[in-house]
Amino acid sequence: MTGTERREMIIEHIKNSTVPVSGTALAQLCEVSRQVIVQDIALIRAAGYDIMSTHKGYILNQPYTVSRIFKVHHTDEQMEDELCSIVDLGGIVENVMVQHRVYGRMEAPLGIRSRRHIQKFMADIHQGKSSPLKNITSDYHYHKVEAENEETLDMIEEVLREKNFLVES
Repeated sequence: MTGTERREMIIEHIKNSTVPVSGTALAQLCEVSRQVIVQDIALIRAAGYDIMSTHKGYILNQPYTVSRIFKVHHTDEQMEDELCSIVDLGGIVENVMVQHRVYGRMEAPLGIRSRRHIQKFMADIHQGKSSPLKNITSDYHYHKVEAENEETLDMIEEVLREKNFLVES
């Protein structure tokens, strides 16, 4: 496991825990020393995560959110409509993922939470900085979407379904 993968695991473990997570527990989980965890926490904080140390362990200071992964399919021309449909209902498009038959799972962070972010993202695409990741898998892709509650995710799912973007499993 690389350091980056370990730090992602630490973030997810702390984020998903309902109680503070001790450095010892993280060290055992990642099969490294407690000192490595202390260094990783410093790097995670430097990356912008608000991780607090308590006498019982580490906690991530963030508002409570829920997330859901949606499998979607649409053209390049429909991409802006898809993203607006999500953020207009209060969702945050955390990433885009594809499952490539040769390379396996490929993922890119997005963090799109507003129409302003969408405009910037679309401008980058239109300027030819790169093409959408979905294009390598015939427009099929996944988005991890975060929201304040399940009701918001349900509304997002319904709108994606109505617009025929959602791929039903």
